[in-house]
Amino acid sequence: MKRRIEKAVVLGAGTMGSRIAAHFANAGLPCVLLDIVPPNLPPGTPAAERNKIVRAGLEAAKKSKPAAFFTSALAERVAIGNFEDDLARCAEADWIIEVVAENLEIKRKLLSRVAQYRKPGAIVTTNTSGLPVHLIAEGMSEEFQQHWAGTHFFNPPRYLKLVEVIPGPKTSPEVLETLSEFCDRRLGKGVVIAKDTPNFIANRIGTFSMLNALRLMGTLGMTVEEVDACTGPAIGQPKSATFRTADIVGIDVLVHVVKNIYESVPNDESRETYRVPVLVEEMVRRGWLGDKTGQGFYKRVKGDGEREILTLDEHTMEYRPRQKARFASIENGKTIEDTRQRLRALLGPILEGQKGDKAQQFLWGSISETCLYAARRVPEISESVVDVDRAMRWGFGWELGPFEVMDAIGVKAFAEQVRKEGRALPAAIEKLLASGRSAFYESAKGATTVFDLTSATAKVVDVPSGVLLLKSLKDAGREVERNSGASLIDLGDGVVCCEFHAKMNAIGADLISMLHKGLKRLTTDFDAMVIANDAVNFSVGANLMLVLVAAQEQEWDDIHLAVKQFQNANLALKYAPKPVVAAPQGMALGGGCEINLHATRIQAAAEAYIGLVETGVGLIPGGGGSKEMLIRANERAASGEDLDLFHALRPIFETVAMAKVGTSAEESRDLGFLRREDGVSMNRERLVADAKEVALALFRNGYKPEAANWQEGAQSTQIKVLGEQFLATAKMGIHLLVRGGYASEYDAHVARKLANILASGPLTAPQTVSEQYVLDLEREAFVSLCGEKKTQERIEHTLKTGKPLRN
Repeated sequence: MKRRIEKAVVLGAGTMGSRIAAHFANAGLPCVLLDIVPPNLPPGTPAAERNKIVRAGLEAAKKSKPAAFFTSALAERVAIGNFEDDLARCAEADWIIEVVAENLEIKRKLLSRVAQYRKPGAIVTTNTSGLPVHLIAEGMSEEFQQHWAGTHFFNPPRYLKLVEVIPGPKTSPEVLETLSEFCDRRLGKGVVIAKDTPNFIANRIGTFSMLNALRLMGTLGMTVEEVDACTGPAIGQPKSATFRTADIVGIDVLVHVVKNIYESVPNDESRETYRVPVLVEEMVRRGWLGDKTGQGFYKRVKGDGEREILTLDEHTMEYRPRQKARFASIENGKTIEDTRQRLRALLGPILEGQKGDKAQQFLWGSISETCLYAARRVPEISESVVDVDRAMRWGFGWELGPFEVMDAIGVKAFAEQVRKEGRALPAAIEKLLASGRSAFYESAKGATTVFDLTSATAKVVDVPSGVLLLKSLKDAGREVERNSGASLIDLGDGVVCCEFHAKMNAIGADLISMLHKGLKRLTTDFDAMVIANDAVNFSVGANLMLVLVAAQEQEWDDIHLAVKQFQNANLALKYAPKPVVAAPQGMALGGGCEINLHATRIQAAAEAYIGLVETGVGLIPGGGGSKEMLIRANERAASGEDLDLFHALRPIFETVAMAKVGTSAEESRDLGFLRREDGVSMNRERLVADAKEVALALFRNGYKPEAANWQEGAQSTQIKVLGEQFLATAKMGIHLLVRGGYASEYDAHVARKLANILASGPLTAPQTVSEQYVLDLEREAFVSLCGEKKTQERIEHTLKTGKPLRN
């Protein structure tokens, strides 16, 4: 029988402990959060005072940005207590996770007390980032050590995918399997098995990479901004790059990690790299610890009413205005979308024996040393090349791990250049080249193999049960239709997937055409349909550039037709003869949201950010979004929640008028974008497979649409509307917002258009109207707003800056 985890206890309510508890709550797991009692309290002190420290930790998690909880209400799933009065609650837990100070004796003493209450079979883990896992539990009972391991979460736990699971010397395979499966399916994590070595996998390599960047900055005479320009999106790494990441993590935390590695790796050939740089030591001495103290490598200041970011000049130790880094190679690289191709272009001159510009010299020094170091660490830190790459992708947000980077550059060319420079090649690279393979990874017909360093043979990279990779399916020949914006993919078992792959998945004619083709194939060849993709974002909505150009050219008939076609496509989804399940992830905004609203069911990634944001650019939802939110208000009013339609409609109007976006799938549900029966997948990699199962279940349970076709549905489906009863109140609310300075006059103009749609015009009494009636109002309002100069200014500003304009 499989072990179940149904309740957790988190020991330690600091930044990590409280955020781990929050994510347990996100996953639906009841959790108890414990911490120390404040010192020197007199006898008889009330529990509220004795729980002051743990309460402060939980409150900090509730207020943290980015948010630790999916919704604020989920904090109620976390109970609090202290180590003196409530440690016995460990007896309730199936998983006890220790997240106290990084001090071996503190951890050992606490765990010896926990052992008195822990029930047999309960799993106990430590979230240590650097202490030896085996030493923390040394001397504990045999049964305790069989259920003991390290589980190293990355901060913030909700958002960073990686959990390194570190077995102790006696950890049972069943415990590893239970932890791995629970972290994967319930917490949405990517799990790698790491060896019990200093700082495990990701921090060992990531810290080396950061220190190497600092070294190269000095060698090449570069500035902080220049290094960050080279180590961010230019090479497929996060925007925070090197020094912004250090500020976020904390300079003091970085020093702690560096010192721990230096003291713990006497045999590491690169040990001297782990000496704390003089610059960093001086920053710590001055208390410049990054975001937590307001200044680190960067400093935020207020000037002329606006916040300005200054940069540390490492030579003068003074802050100066930021200077834009200008490298021709980096600028040219921005035109190349594919990261692998961009890396080859950036490093090509170096590999061809040229000097390259300063950025290329830095990149070669940074990338080559990091890749060589990672190759030297296998099998010391992990037996698996795949796990090393996954750790860097999931823990540090790198698009490619070090072995994937070498493949992208070309392992043979990489090795030749390293040899030319007189540097030694690690055994891992020598062994690969001797085998006759040209890359660590090779893919063919949807299957990927990796070079296994232990056996010196190719092994298949396993895809976990319950994971469907659209790219692999396409490589395996399962793509049945394709155009420049979308594809149809056979998911197997009678399910077809409409996959978007346009830039930002902006909605245009190609996507709409493929939706119609998918629905046609659904009628004849398939039992269900899923709308999903593997991009960062499901869809950011309509192609605003096309809207702007058409509006400036006064092509009103073209805009009218395009909106009508999108409305019809969404109606066709809604009244499809067989179930259609939408599977959004990342941003599903504007038209992307409207596609989801018309699906039979939504299976959303936990980190789906869903919203109708059109008012931000001076428009209203024109593809049926306003109409669908009106229907949801009717559903809520009829659900027995003690709300009439008027009170159900008010929050819907506020949500759409203020362009609110859910910051999680659960918050999107609270805003009305997801229905109660819609599902959430914690692990993004399982989303497509989960959506497929939902679609099949609907089909097998005899799904029937509400109308024979979309034309009939648009006319026959009746929606209750309130007319002037709602419209008058909405207009008064808009007026008060303008008077209070919360909205501009043009915001009010757009909001009145929206209110008119939700009221279905100034009808003198409540009545019912057809879907088509509301859609016609939407389309008329959308086209008329396109003709407004201020809407065009807003669209143009958003396209240029990525930010809304309030004019």
